[in-house]
Amino acid sequence: MSFKTINKNTEASLRELGSKFIAYLFYCEDEAEFRNKLDEIKKEYSDASHHCYAYRINPVSVVEFSSDDGEPSGTAGLPILNQLKSADLINAGIVVVRYFGGTKLGKSGLIQAYGGAAELCISETSFQKIIQVQLVEVQYPYPQENLIQKLELNFQLKEQKSEYLESVKKIYACPINMIQECIEELSSFEHLSIRYEMLDKSYISVSA
Repeated sequence: MSFKTINKNTEASLRELGSKFIAYLFYCEDEAEFRNKLDEIKKEYSDASHHCYAYRINPVSVVEFSSDDGEPSGTAGLPILNQLKSADLINAGIVVVRYFGGTKLGKSGLIQAYGGAAELCISETSFQKIIQVQLVEVQYPYPQENLIQKLELNFQLKEQKSEYLESVKKIYACPINMIQECIEELSSFEHLSIRYEMLDKSYISVSA
């Protein structure tokens, strides 16, 4: 499954039969981060009628949740969540604040308004792709630096961590579709005192 995440937080608003809908799209890596932002928005718009929202987090094992915050079931949180899903977004949340304008919109009107506000936010941002990777720890002598740099280029290795002591130890993220060939090449360098260890699978963000 392919995912994207956002490069920047965005805000959008629309009006429907007197009601005002203000939407906020923001990056969040876990539920606690989402809740902190939700609390900020609730404080800023404490006089609003509703604070409806949805989020999707954790590309390794997707967690998603939505809330209608008092609106009729399925008319607010779910349309917001569906916009996140339609855009293949992960590690992102949307809160839509509503100021009631005195005229009821009906279920279809609410779905259109909340989903539309969320869609507007998404249309205003830019994205990064999220790809699945295999983390690999590589340890090598300093004289082999050039050889390792060639590996980085050939297999699109992204350095995650490094340690320079008697030898160099680095943790790389390797695109999952290249890991087998990368490991085969690393194995062929054993005589050069280059060692590797497979770690966990994960995800990283790359330019879209």
